[in-house]
Amino acid sequence: TGDTGQGARTWIKQILNQDMAFQHIKVIYPTAPPRPYTPMKGAFSTVWFDRYKISNDCPEHIESIDSMCRGLTDLINDEIKNGIAKNRILIGGFSMGGGMAMHLAYRFHQDLAGVFALSSFLNKDSAVYQALKRNESILPELFQCHGTADELVLYSWGEETNKMLKSLGVSTSLHTFPNLNHELSRTEIEKLKTWIVKKLPVEAAKTN
Repeated sequence: TGDTGQGARTWIKQILNQDMAFQHIKVIYPTAPPRPYTPMKGAFSTVWFDRYKISNDCPEHIESIDSMCRGLTDLINDEIKNGIAKNRILIGGFSMGGGMAMHLAYRFHQDLAGVFALSSFLNKDSAVYQALKRNESILPELFQCHGTADELVLYSWGEETNKMLKSLGVSTSLHTFPNLNHELSRTEIEKLKTWIVKKLPVEAAKTN
């Protein structure tokens, strides 16, 4: 919360000692537009959506989630217009960004290549779960990471999210990081990079 796309990029660069780059994959770091954020007493912050409180046990602020889903759909559509196949697009994020990605993929874009969620969670009665209860199609795979020492987004919330999505037909993995608080670690980003390349391999030259 409160960081920008550029800030996230810099943060990952500091952890890896280099940019998270791939020869055949473009990485985009979007920034949320500033909005009043209830957990910060209504102060403006670059957050993906509002929350009534930081808890998995309250209703979702669905109107702010849905308006952001519309904005991020435009971003996905721009890439498709530029010739990127939709099944070659992965989305994900840290904390609230991972929550946003799960809403976007599992409610509106079930034909994406995959989703990653780092130190993230969905509320107990999430609209994502409601949407998946009615779903028949093949869903994007979820790559989840969470630190057991996270004091802001509890590990148990991430674990519960993983179990719920799995029970609703999502192919999921949950990577646990002992002693990691609400932050990123180098091992985690290396694992994420490996998963990204597995999901988006270099395409074989097209033979006619």
